[in-house]
Amino acid sequence: MTPNRPYLLRAFYEWIVDNNLTPYLVVDATMAGVKVPTQHVQNGQIVLNINPSAVGNLLLGNDAVTFSARFGGSPFALYIPQRSVLAIYARENGAGTMFTPEEDEDEMLDDELYAEELADDEIVDVSGNSSVEAAEKPKTDDSGKPKKPSHLRVIK
Repeated sequence: MTPNRPYLLRAFYEWIVDNNLTPYLVVDATMAGVKVPTQHVQNGQIVLNINPSAVGNLLLGNDAVTFSARFGGSPFALYIPQRSVLAIYARENGAGTMFTPEEDEDEMLDDELYAEELADDEIVDVSGNSSVEAAEKPKTDDSGKPKKPSHLRVIK
């Protein structure tokens, strides 16, 4: 299934603009592939005004947000991968939403490969037996792939 973030971003953007408010986009500028003016990055994040009157050629795509804007009078083409978008909100009243961080696709692929390697490895008992019968293999779904652990964390 495709991620829902691009669809939610477009919906919130349209809702904010339809109510004559100014949409601001919060971006994690430290993520790979992000092209924003680095002189405006604070604490690894940048807040961008994406009001139609402030940007040109705005495209809220499924993979990235792209547009052109002026910073200090200089034109700049911005490229923001969807996974680096942290929030969209209205400047005037703060209405909007925050997005949960998603794992990087490369990291998810590495996790799947590691889980497959663990499933294939033979478990050896320290007493010298060739395998332990009581040991569990990772749970699998109907397609035979190991289930990934939950991405949710307990926060105290």
